[in-house]
Amino acid sequence: MPVQIVTDSAADIPPHQAAELGVRVVPLSIRFGDEEYTDGVELTPEAFYAKMAEFPGIPATAAPSPGAFEAAIREAGADGDPVVVINLSSKLSATMQSAENAARAIGDDLDVRVVDSLSITATQGLKVIAAAKAAAEGRSADEIVALVEDLRTRSRVYGALDTLDNLKKNGRIGGAQAMLGSVLSIKPIIDISSGSVVEAGKVRTRRKALMWMRDKIFAEPHIEELALCSGGAPDVDELVDLLAPRYEREQLQFWTIGPVIGAHGGPSVIGFAWHDGR
Repeated sequence: MPVQIVTDSAADIPPHQAAELGVRVVPLSIRFGDEEYTDGVELTPEAFYAKMAEFPGIPATAAPSPGAFEAAIREAGADGDPVVVINLSSKLSATMQSAENAARAIGDDLDVRVVDSLSITATQGLKVIAAAKAAAEGRSADEIVALVEDLRTRSRVYGALDTLDNLKKNGRIGGAQAMLGSVLSIKPIIDISSGSVVEAGKVRTRRKALMWMRDKIFAEPHIEELALCSGGAPDVDELVDLLAPRYEREQLQFWTIGPVIGAHGGPSVIGFAWHDGR
């Protein structure tokens, strides 16, 4: 029985790719004041960033209900196949808890494994893609869980923000709390490699933030699947050019940061995600 893979929309896997891989995606919700949208269904990344630019407040996110996960898991396991659910970091969202509640409600009806990716956007998505490919190769549920857990120890995610306002108002600022006292001109750089937000650095201009990330990449001896992640950032090509001495454009994966992570990262968020090589 082939293992079925379920994830949530914070993985930022494009719908066509999820369909090709047979991955079921349970969407989170995005709220702009009293208006609520289903991520990836009623709101595309492009529409989200356009709406955020006009919205006077800060958009918020909501985890899927346990019922939404239960429906997706039961559909995935309709033929009795094992199901592995790979979720957004439990340190940043209640999404993992919803999935676990769904698995408990299903009980012994299906073989369900719920795995905390301790990741967001590309590193979550890359784990899901690796799991789906392993499932297609006939790997067991235990082997797929072990694969995700191994990748989890090697995940690295760094982002440059224009502002900490979104993280602060959404309560996700974590270990970057000390940066709140910085002067307004500071461009914060955050590290989400452990699944929570911590301070990685702070510089005074956007250009220096891009150079900080370039230097971070160049200092890494072994990188697997380097993904440049952007939430409507205008300077993606500038960052690509900075990497050109070591990484050609064809060596990069380009990942669109969707509404879930974009709501917390704020406008023009840009960064890198990868897994350390062995």
